[in-house]
Amino acid sequence: MERNFNKNELHPDCPIRNILNRISDKWTLLVLYTLNGRGPMRFKELSSELDDISQKMLVTTLRTLETDGFITRRVYAEVPPRVEYELTERAESLFPIIDNLIKWAKEHMDEILLDRTKALSGNSH
Repeated sequence: MERNFNKNELHPDCPIRNILNRISDKWTLLVLYTLNGRGPMRFKELSSELDDISQKMLVTTLRTLETDGFITRRVYAEVPPRVEYELTERAESLFPIIDNLIKWAKEHMDEILLDRTKALSGNSH
């Protein structure tokens, strides 16, 4: 009997797998980083800041972040409707970790790129 399953289904309560799966996609950290320290932002502002994200992907990312409690979404009864997004305290508590990750990436990026070049050219250490 063949069993097909996703590895995350083996450990659905694993906090590392669960959280990293949500925040490590292509857009989540960029959306969070764009909202950081900016106060409420409208969809159009976010879209223009992240000009290479599709409208559909931005909507999907924002919905996921709202579902997980990383952002709030406020809809104002105006014509046209105004919708604003803002980080929650939960998201703000993540920024020391994100800032350390960015710092680490900046410190090691040149070395990593050099190692990639060596590996691609067949001249590994």
